[in-house]
Amino acid sequence: MVRELIISIYLLIFRITFHLLNFIPLKEKTTLVASFGDNISHVAEELEATTDTEIIILKATGCKKDFTHISHAKIIDFQSKNLINFVISIFHLATSKVIFIDNYFGFLSVMNFKPEVICVQLWHAAGAIKRFGLTDPSIKQRSKRAINRFHAVYKRFHYVVVGSERMAAIFQESFGLQPENILRTGIPRTDFFFNKPKTAEVRRELARQFPVINHKKVLLYAPTFRDDQLHSPDLELDLDKLHKELSDEYVLFLRLHPAVSSQLNNKYPDFVIDVKNYENINHLLLITDVLISDYSSIPFEYSLLEKPMIFYSYDLESYQTNRGFWEDYHTSMPGPVVESTEEILSVIRNKSFHQEQIKKFANEWNQYSKGISSRSLITFIYEQLEPAKVLNQ
Repeated sequence: MVRELIISIYLLIFRITFHLLNFIPLKEKTTLVASFGDNISHVAEELEATTDTEIIILKATGCKKDFTHISHAKIIDFQSKNLINFVISIFHLATSKVIFIDNYFGFLSVMNFKPEVICVQLWHAAGAIKRFGLTDPSIKQRSKRAINRFHAVYKRFHYVVVGSERMAAIFQESFGLQPENILRTGIPRTDFFFNKPKTAEVRRELARQFPVINHKKVLLYAPTFRDDQLHSPDLELDLDKLHKELSDEYVLFLRLHPAVSSQLNNKYPDFVIDVKNYENINHLLLITDVLISDYSSIPFEYSLLEKPMIFYSYDLESYQTNRGFWEDYHTSMPGPVVESTEEILSVIRNKSFHQEQIKKFANEWNQYSKGISSRSLITFIYEQLEPAKVLNQ
């Protein structure tokens, strides 16, 4: 009740401010609202290289991406307690012809765009294991006001970018979209994996930063954050066993939520390396020999590298009940599903990986991501699309 009241007051202030600023004429300007930032970064780079549009990047609270390499972009901290930044951000949203976003933003529910404006949802994942949006089981516990707000936000998406038909179907169901709302240009941040000079440069830099990878293989453990870990930050991984069995051949990179990593007592600094602060997960995937994940979206992009994966799902039954999956977890994952550290060790020892499944998985979920996704998206929005023909809100 209190949370909904706070949201309502925030949105009322946003609505009034946007309405007042909406009388200002549109400019040749693109505003990108970044929560995760990876797709936003690739799109902004392409905008800077190929268009004359003014580029504004609004960094939402929690966005760790550094956009300073985009030299012509104006970067503003958004959703902060800075009132001036708040008003300036809404000004840019009200006066931009194109808006890119990469997450759910409640303020969209009160934004009545001019007919010429295009809003593009980039999202932050190439695929989906967990249900979300209108299909999230938890929506049944939300108020009617909240559900109406969700619908209002999703109606503001003129286009949603996808990398596959699988994801197109998921977005249509999760956001209540029509087929014409789907933009099949591929996921912008996957362009990185096809850029040979860039990937070679990143490999060299990582080898300098982590010299151990020059003579040992890398296991990357990158689990989904669970809400209960704020109160019980347990790693659920037996580091003693892993060190004993694997330290001669491997190092273990841990990419954990700060609530978990802050409680970690690292007895094996030469074996266990905390990479939570390393900004770009796709860079780490380049040097990863075996990925250990669970319900995260990381495997969808990692599959492009066609390298082994293990799915460590120690809480599968409860997680599935609370979050819901799109399909049977055991049969849809491109790697062995395990529930203990001992099983992880067994898979690695016996090399019981599902290589053929990985290739099929990669083709299925990265159908349109072929290394030119950012360029294809910008070409469509700024060259092929006539603003007068943009879909009605």
